[in-house]
Amino acid sequence: MTQPAVAANRSSTRTKAKSVSVSSRRIGDALHIAEQQGLLSGGRTLTIRGRMPSLLVEQARKKTGIQSDSKLLEAALANIAVADDYGEWLLSQRGTVSKDLDLEF
Repeated sequence: MTQPAVAANRSSTRTKAKSVSVSSRRIGDALHIAEQQGLLSGGRTLTIRGRMPSLLVEQARKKTGIQSDSKLLEAALANIAVADDYGEWLLSQRGTVSKDLDLEF
């Protein structure tokens, strides 16, 4: 491999590793919060089945590093269950500031 190709390959590898670590950290945080809220306690008694597009599952596995189907579903559900609703709240605030409010200093 030529010198520029080697450097580009290293850069691509670092970018992928950083992406996985950010995604893994975010999923780890969601799982931690779900655990703190008691959402992961108790026995594993519910079975969820579904057909998924293979590319969706493949990409989710790449981004999270999770290979187990059960753990992947658990991580996805935890991410949804403990999601921050800030964006939704922010949009709901649209138009709530009085038009008469003087914002100039």
